[in-house]
Amino acid sequence: MLGYDWPRLHAALNDLPAALLLVAVLFDLASAVTRRASLRTAGFWTLVAGAAGAALAVVSGLEAEDHIAHGEAVHRAMETHEELALITLGVFVVLALWRIVRERRMGSTERAVVLAASVGGLMALLATAVYGGKLVFDHAAGIPTEVLQAEMHERAEGHHHDGGEGEAAADPAPGADSAAVGPAATATDSAPSAGHTHAPGTPPHKD
Repeated sequence: MLGYDWPRLHAALNDLPAALLLVAVLFDLASAVTRRASLRTAGFWTLVAGAAGAALAVVSGLEAEDHIAHGEAVHRAMETHEELALITLGVFVVLALWRIVRERRMGSTERAVVLAASVGGLMALLATAVYGGKLVFDHAAGIPTEVLQAEMHERAEGHHHDGGEGEAAADPAPGADSAAVGPAATATDSAPSAGHTHAPGTPPHKD
């Protein structure tokens, strides 16, 4: 699918709905504080778009689970991530449908309940993101085994910059044994200057 497998597609679909849902809750909080209807309207449409995107992210995540090589630790983290994602999706889909039906007829009490549920959904969203991060950064989930092995081999060899050895050779390290360079320097300094002669009859003198 355009060069994407399910794990890569899931990663590509994750960010936008998470950002939209976060901003939707922020719009609603700002509307509750300022009493501005325009912010509430922006929160409504952002919520609807975010809920639709979250559905796509969850579906791709469920498909990606069967295409990722993993062990027991990754499986446990994956199951927790999946449960939190389904809870998050459920909360925001219900809120989106609720507001589609009731947005123009809500009273202050009903709107406060919706806002509280939105904040709860946001907490679930953040927890989902934390476990998604654990899967990638703690367990390298989604990275093919052969790619991971090649990367481990490269890291074991270390990272080298071009010209590093030349610079080290040109400038001795601080504290280096002076005996390594001292004799050569002394021999050079003590050697008589080439072509140094005296005119006839010049009295002997010390250099």
